[in-house]
Amino acid sequence: MKIYSIGIVRSCNQDFQKIEVFEDFSKGLKGIEDSQYLWVLYWLHKISRDQRKVLQVHPMGNLTQPKRGVFTTHSPARPNPIGLTKVKLVKKEGNILIVQRLDAFEDSPVLDIKSF
Repeated sequence: MKIYSIGIVRSCNQDFQKIEVFEDFSKGLKGIEDSQYLWVLYWLHKISRDQRKVLQVHPMGNLTQPKRGVFTTHSPARPNPIGLTKVKLVKKEGNILIVQRLDAFEDSPVLDIKSF
């Protein structure tokens, strides 16, 4: 199985984030401005190989809570470190999407975008 990134998170600040969609995929943005919200799937590129082997975590890192399976949490430590965030689309500028509430790091590879 192969997964290709369709873009990259270019900048993140407290108010807005920018997603650059690669030119090869920019035609896929046609009509996206009709959507108020988007689902963004991205690769958690800062997760180590060892973290990908972790299958149980304390929820929210709270050591007073019993461990739970990663599939029942929002932990970034997981076998396939794929992030999913619902974002608000502020505007589209060519192949750049300006969004709010994206919880990805700068330079995170974007795997897919779906209108909501």
